[in-house]
Amino acid sequence: MKKAKWLWLGLVLLASLFLASCSSGNDSETSSNDDSKDNEDSTSKSSEQVLHLSEGAEIPTMDSSLTIDALASQWLGSTKDGLYRLGENGKPEPGIAKNHEMSEDGLTWTFNLREDAKWSNGDAVTANDFVYAWRRAVDPEIGSEYGPYMMSGVIKNAEAVSKGEMALEELGVKAVDDYTFEVTLEKPTPYFESMTTFGTFLPLNQKFVEEKGDQYALEADGLLSNGPFVMTEWNHGEGWKLERNPDYWDADAVQLEEINVSVVKETAAAVNLYQTDEIDRVNLSSEFVDEYRSSKELKVEEEPTIFFLKMNQENEILSNLNARKAIQMVVDRQSMVEVILNNGSITTGGNVPANFTKHPESGEDFREINGALVEHDLKKAQEYWSKAKEELNIENAELRYLGGDTEVAKNLDAYIKDQLEKLDGLSVKVESVPFKVRLDRDKNMDYDIENYGWGPDYIDPNTFLNLWVTDGGNNKTGYSSEAYDSLIQKAGDELAQKPVERFEAFLEAEKLLIKEDAVIAPLYQRARAQLWKPDVKGVTTNPMGPDYTYKYAYIEGE
Repeated sequence: MKKAKWLWLGLVLLASLFLASCSSGNDSETSSNDDSKDNEDSTSKSSEQVLHLSEGAEIPTMDSSLTIDALASQWLGSTKDGLYRLGENGKPEPGIAKNHEMSEDGLTWTFNLREDAKWSNGDAVTANDFVYAWRRAVDPEIGSEYGPYMMSGVIKNAEAVSKGEMALEELGVKAVDDYTFEVTLEKPTPYFESMTTFGTFLPLNQKFVEEKGDQYALEADGLLSNGPFVMTEWNHGEGWKLERNPDYWDADAVQLEEINVSVVKETAAAVNLYQTDEIDRVNLSSEFVDEYRSSKELKVEEEPTIFFLKMNQENEILSNLNARKAIQMVVDRQSMVEVILNNGSITTGGNVPANFTKHPESGEDFREINGALVEHDLKKAQEYWSKAKEELNIENAELRYLGGDTEVAKNLDAYIKDQLEKLDGLSVKVESVPFKVRLDRDKNMDYDIENYGWGPDYIDPNTFLNLWVTDGGNNKTGYSSEAYDSLIQKAGDELAQKPVERFEAFLEAEKLLIKEDAVIAPLYQRARAQLWKPDVKGVTTNPMGPDYTYKYAYIEGE
């Protein structure tokens, strides 16, 4: 989702619909969890433990069964604990599960839950909360996108249950007792432990959810927390407040008393808030990166997050392969990252990011092996476009481009529009809409071209490449290929425990997706240029799921 990836929120500032957002940090930019604990004694007791942040959009919903975006993922991860949560270097650390055992065949996972975890209404967190949440995520009456996407082919019977072919009770989850949760998988899944940190797998208090009904997770009083913080205020369109959860099982590790978040869509306004000490972090657009280039407060982070143009093949023009290849080649990505973004982002010619996964035998990076599968070439783009117009029997064409409504989004979308219109006879109509509207329109395939982003839901090429299987929950392009489906299925089934052959199947699938079928037009791999107040310590960045972990954050005293 993500991002899910499940989708972060840097995505709004970078003008793309980003599902299940993730970010990667380095030791020079953030403090590790252990560092933050070691420094606890040096933190001034008189310093105000309040973190002030801004986001570029409103949270669409805090319902973990329904969220598909990175913004919700961030604040779900701050207010809830799953079986495990993301710790230092993106490694799972104990959450509600103290530990687990796995059967010899890799199919049965038994999680032993802590008995001191409580919901913010005083109820104990039990195995039944996980059973209810996971069943709800694949209940066809709920209509979750991420539940079937994340669980099908992983949790036993998830696909059949999500299609209404089996009862909810047939899902491979079981409460052995209040504090023992058993999961049965369809096949061995090496990355399953990291999946349990993802928002879709968070527990739900059944009584509370059902009491709230269709108002669940839409307001602060419609939420329960079992994590480090509780959302106590949610002023839609303006911001929200989190407060330290005194009943959290690991409350002693949490130093921040409050996190206040304001919705600010304009970069200049956010920078002004930072300069006047009203917020502690700001994402910078191109012109501000130059202005603060020499500042010690400037931090640049590369992330395993890819942005690309989705092309709706139900559109007559975009159903044409040559038209899609023309769009792939016409955008000058290098100028885009150097001038328009100017934040450390790099161009990409594929769907899997650099510095994400390596060949299990040679150790070579996935992106290095496949290289740039598509490059900027205006002459070739025009040739493909001419062929497309001839095949379609048209001279001119208009395409709708779905983009964001923030200042930076509009700037980037204007650049891409200009690039696309270098194709003779093509006019592009940019439709700039709020983030929540974009989610709905993507779900309903109400677009021709869309600027879209994806961050990993777990550390494996599958999190990027299984997006495009026929009728996949996040496909939403109309693309369908038996050859592609076969490669992804083979990687997940017969090659599941053959790491070299599995990796090479993913390499072949990406070539088919990008080079041969031109399903998407890769643009860039995101980096974020930010200013951080130097007294903010202990914030860690994550390669998947929530962009940041604030559990161990604190404000250093003078």
